[in-house]
Amino acid sequence: MVTGGGGARLAMAAWSVLFSAAVNVFLLLVLPRVSHAQTFFPFLQPESCGQNQYFDISALSCVPCGANQRRDARGTSCMCLPGFQMISNNGGPDFICKKCPENMKGVTEDGWNCISCPGGLTAEGKCHCPTGHILVERAVNGTLLSQATCKLCDENENSFTVANALGNRCNRCEPTFINTSRSCTCSAPNILTGGLCFSSTGNFPSRVISSARYGDLGMSFTSEWFVKYLQSSAAACGVYANLTSCQALGNMCVMNMNSYDSTTFDACQLFQFIFENTAGLRTVHSVSFWRQNLPWLFYGDQLGLAPQVLSTTPLPTNFSFKGENQNRKLKFVAASYDVRGNFLKWQTLEGGILQLCPDTETRLNAAYSFGTTYQQSCEIPLSKILTDFPSPIFYDVYLEYTDENQHQYIWAVPVLNLNLQYNKIFVNQDSSSSKWLLTRRIFLVDALSGRENDLGSQPRLIRIATQISLSIHLVPNTKNGNIYPPLITIAYSDIDITDPSSQSVKVSFSVKYEMDQGEAQVQTDIALGVLGGLAVLSSLLKTASWKRRIGSPMIDLQTVMKFLVYYAGDLANVFFIITMGTGLYWLIFFKAQKSISVLLPVPAQEERLVTYVGCAFALKALQFLHKLISQITIDIFFIDWERPKGKVLKAVEGEGGVRSATVPVSIWRTYFVANEWNEIQTVRKINPLFQILTVLFFLEVVGFKNLALMDSSSSLSRSPASYIAPYSRILRYAVSTALWLVIGIIQIMFFAVFYERFIEDKIRQFVDLCCMSNISVFLLSHRCFGYYIHGRSVHGHADTNMEEMNMNLKREAENLCSQRGLVPNTDGQTFQIAISSQMRQHYDRIHDTLTRKNGPARLLSSSASTFEQSIKAYHTMNKFLGSFIDHVHKEMDYFIKDKLLLERILGMEFMEPMEKSIFYNDEGYSFSSVLYYGNEATLLIFDLLFFCVVDLACQNFVLAAFLTYLQQEIFRFIRNTVGQKNLASKTLVDQRFLI
Repeated sequence: MVTGGGGARLAMAAWSVLFSAAVNVFLLLVLPRVSHAQTFFPFLQPESCGQNQYFDISALSCVPCGANQRRDARGTSCMCLPGFQMISNNGGPDFICKKCPENMKGVTEDGWNCISCPGGLTAEGKCHCPTGHILVERAVNGTLLSQATCKLCDENENSFTVANALGNRCNRCEPTFINTSRSCTCSAPNILTGGLCFSSTGNFPSRVISSARYGDLGMSFTSEWFVKYLQSSAAACGVYANLTSCQALGNMCVMNMNSYDSTTFDACQLFQFIFENTAGLRTVHSVSFWRQNLPWLFYGDQLGLAPQVLSTTPLPTNFSFKGENQNRKLKFVAASYDVRGNFLKWQTLEGGILQLCPDTETRLNAAYSFGTTYQQSCEIPLSKILTDFPSPIFYDVYLEYTDENQHQYIWAVPVLNLNLQYNKIFVNQDSSSSKWLLTRRIFLVDALSGRENDLGSQPRLIRIATQISLSIHLVPNTKNGNIYPPLITIAYSDIDITDPSSQSVKVSFSVKYEMDQGEAQVQTDIALGVLGGLAVLSSLLKTASWKRRIGSPMIDLQTVMKFLVYYAGDLANVFFIITMGTGLYWLIFFKAQKSISVLLPVPAQEERLVTYVGCAFALKALQFLHKLISQITIDIFFIDWERPKGKVLKAVEGEGGVRSATVPVSIWRTYFVANEWNEIQTVRKINPLFQILTVLFFLEVVGFKNLALMDSSSSLSRSPASYIAPYSRILRYAVSTALWLVIGIIQIMFFAVFYERFIEDKIRQFVDLCCMSNISVFLLSHRCFGYYIHGRSVHGHADTNMEEMNMNLKREAENLCSQRGLVPNTDGQTFQIAISSQMRQHYDRIHDTLTRKNGPARLLSSSASTFEQSIKAYHTMNKFLGSFIDHVHKEMDYFIKDKLLLERILGMEFMEPMEKSIFYNDEGYSFSSVLYYGNEATLLIFDLLFFCVVDLACQNFVLAAFLTYLQQEIFRFIRNTVGQKNLASKTLVDQRFLI
């Protein structure tokens, strides 16, 4: 039996199943139909509709007009046929037209009433009046007249009126007509031009050149705009001092690139003519180049004037990055004019007024943040430019500032137009600023002067400001952020229009900051001279030390080459110190300054530092290769102190008997020590891979690379929506160098203080291994200089079992045996050695026998006798060096002493080993100088310079890190491979046993 609650649940489940089934059936039946609904229709344009159709802007299709109607001029609605009046029209598609009666066939101008006309009808069915008359359809109070009348405008002296263009109002005649002819007509001999009337008896030139110059294309042609308005604007400006006409004339001069030619009466010559003939008028704001009623277009044509304008008078305002009264914004404003000379408005340049490339407002406005180097470029379709700039807008740019009394002023910003020609010479493209001719007014796009015959047609040519650069120059030795007047450098491109839809143009806008780098260059040169001189002294000392160590007093070509190699390494350090110091100077003083006193070098000024970095890298690479070659060509021999423990019975081959023989000494200890020596050849005081990854992490992930941006911000993170300034090569070098050195030094300290002390010290472990193996290392890095590692076991034997080995170690730990040092009761195991020439000659005689067959690799194919000779030579060398260490050869003896402090500092030995060799106590394990380990500074700086050179060339830290790691591995492979071969050839160790 089902309870009430259970029945309800069953009912709900049943309803759920039925509802789901109904939904599925609906979807199966309806959705296929919906998916096949029509979503396409014919593409129609308003001009494609018929005479009795209009274009429905809602349905986007052609719709028939109603009865007695036809399409209007726009084509998007209908109008009544001629002779029909509107009865109703609510703005919708449906309205009613009614035929006018026979006695009132005309229709009023508004189309709502029928009226009797005094004369004929127009094509639209409206009343027609003769020329000079106006049509009157209503009384003064608006009452409709039964019959329209045509009134003649009074042209007499008391009225001077004429019908307007619509023929519905009498307006006063143009003032120049009245002033010239005392009438509303401009009859001969007066001159009618541009809708204005001028007397032919004036001193104004009657013939002007109405051509537009296009210097980029090397052509000029008659501009319809100039034909219509140049002469009239010039006459109105010169004769009547008409303000808008003077502005229009100035605009036409600017459209002609402010170019001046004394032989041609073009726009700029006309402007100059008026300027010279109005010398009696006062100037504006005490600016001698700004005449009353005229626009300020030029700064004058005197040679040497541009440098005075640009670098004589600083702006009376300060800029700062930080602090309570920080001033980080360049407030540029512009007075804008249309092409007819009408003043439009004052407007700030923020919002991209001078930037043709579209972008967000935040990024566009970043151009005017003081200290931020700004670069923007893009490619814009020509069709968009023609649409956005049908008529040019002209700008007079000023910099707004506030003085100490909080009064607001503006400072005129000069313009360097690279297209300006003075007597057909592009003077502003000269490298000398004394030849420049500065101007004032600019525009972005001129699509008007390039029109021929008809101003409504597509222009034949268009002129575009493709490069606009704003330069801010810091006053030398300023401490308060004073600057000279900014300079706008602008370059226009003339484009021959063929197919606007397929043509495009590249445009750019930039802001750069400059300061005089002369003092910094002088200081750099002084530092280079001083440090370069010290490098010469250092190289001479190294060369002298090298000469002592090879035992040669003669100065030959090899000596000169060695000096040059040493000098290359020292000079590389000089260049590195100078470039690093310079980079850190700009990084710290530019980013941390409050009141601005320094600005970053521009890319052209960075070339010198980049050259120094390249020199440092090239010279350091030469030093690195020299050290690498020196390390893989050393003389090395492993002295085995192990002696046979007894005798064994050995079968005599061919005799069938046995005889006693000494127990052979195992070679495996020598192989083991040789392998360990081979492994420590490329051991370093840092982990190279960790070094690269850590530097890359701080640069890319933490954001230290943002410190290299050419702006005033010291933030490590930047918003994606904000403008990202270009990178400074000096700052990238400074940040990379600082990070690399800091991380490298931290690694070296960590390895020296912690890792090598508590975990693993491979250099000291190798010395211990030599002692445990009863093998010493005799190493010559020069002909008469090298290193000795005393590995003679204090226990007499090292080829023992585990029990005896442990016992020996225990006895040594409890001081129950002698110490390991070469000198009794000392621990000194490592020495620098200076051997006599006699000792070296004896060594060479034995060594030549040892390596006569070019090392072990040739032994496999050698005869048995040759092999035995090599084995004999090996034992001879081992016995000779062992006896030399034991003072057996009195004629080749040695003595042990400590090096003087000055000898340690200078890296050379004052005492020459004439009769006896000299062993210098060496507690610093300086034998590592023939390994990577002892040349960490050279390797660290070489890797750093390699990383920086790649980054300076590619501007990519990731690529620089990858290539740096790759070169490390390549040189490491070369060092190990060649080092193995050299080790095998010098010590008779078979290379197959070296891992």
